[in-house]
Amino acid sequence: MSISIAGSAERAGLREDAMRHCLFLDLKDDPDLIAQYEAHHRDVWPEVQRHLRAQGVVGMQIWRLGTRLCMLMETDDARFDAARMARAQVEDPRIAAWEALMWRFQAPTPWTPEGRKWVEGAMIFELPTDGGGDGALESNGPLMAPP
Repeated sequence: MSISIAGSAERAGLREDAMRHCLFLDLKDDPDLIAQYEAHHRDVWPEVQRHLRAQGVVGMQIWRLGTRLCMLMETDDARFDAARMARAQVEDPRIAAWEALMWRFQAPTPWTPEGRKWVEGAMIFELPTDGGGDGALESNGPLMAPP
């Protein structure tokens, strides 16, 4: 499942066929594990980087505040397919090994469904780029109720 935190590619300064996704995950509350997780992300395996690009990911950043992670992922929506990416993560032994290694450090958020890792956030505000509008967004309601 994908979401856009930009409302439209054009307003976000992305290519016309791009989408920005905002996903969340927690880390285990252990300073040594957090340090190891960050070290792994300073040297992401080349196979993982190739996998992401092959799936249509054109940009990715992971931010951390305490144990909460926020991933901003930009995709080429002409090529990106979340279901295909999930299958590849299971079927490719090297990618599956990376995911298993990362799970040693990761923990689901309180709002993460069973069996999932990264979950989509809901954009609640966007500053209009043209100075017009009020920043209000159409909403389909919350993605999940708090625990």
